Amino acid sequence: MNNIAPSPHALTERSSTEQRLREELAACYRLIAHFRMTDLIFTHISVRLPGPEHHFLINPYGLMFEEITASNLVKIDLNGEAVEPSPYPVNPAGFVIHSAIHGAREDAQCVLHTHTKAGCAVAALKCGLLPVNQISMEFYGRVAYHDYEGVALDLSEQQRLVADLGDKSVLMLRNHGLLTVGETVSQAFLRMYYLEKACEIQLAAQAAGEIVLPPDAVCAHTERQFNDPGRPLQEGELNDPDAMQLAWAALLRLLERIAPDYRA
Repeated sequence: MNNIAPSPHALTERSSTEQRLREELAACYRLIAHFRMTDLIFTHISVRLPGPEHHFLINPYGLMFEEITASNLVKIDLNGEAVEPSPYPVNPAGFVIHSAIHGAREDAQCVLHTHTKAGCAVAALKCGLLPVNQISMEFYGRVAYHDYEGVALDLSEQQRLVADLGDKSVLMLRNHGLLTVGETVSQAFLRMYYLEKACEIQLAAQAAGEIVLPPDAVCAHTERQFNDPGRPLQEGELNDPDAMQLAWAALLRLLERIAPDYRA
């Protein structure tokens, strides 16, 4: 994972699509920092760039998340090699996890991984994530689990990680942390934001006393309300298909007030 030497074409003007994705990913890093889901310079978020090369953007290793901007993100390939000059290295564990998923899942355009207190705690529970609360039910039947194998530095783990993730949008890395994927940066972030909330609520409920869980049918119905707002509606049922887009727009307005340099 070394930086390549500059080439005559390395510094050509970026496409508008790449610039947009850089700004969205930088925004995601800043939001993870704002909501205190960071682990110093560790953990990672990546977004795949268009094209058959499977190039993706990831954080420059060594920077705090509040230091990350659109321009200092590192572009790498599936082998972990930089494809443009960069003064920054890439976290090897970040490469192992993210390249595996980007290479296997066309829909996993963004991959987000955290080591939060609540997330690590629930990932260490035998029961995993429970449908304790309405927020948790977004993930009902949509969570995969991957057993801990040590720090993710072994390339042989990639196949097992991808197999365990399957077609799910959430992966609980046992004794390690949380991971979400999304077709967009905003989708991956909002999944992680609410997954983290779900973990916090579960731990609070388990500490307080005996938990009451809704029936499976209610959990499944609520999951569909969250994840399939365009489905045929029952008589008297409403939907909210614009909720996530409105939430992401509000988050970007927040960044414009507190950290507008993310776009630099």
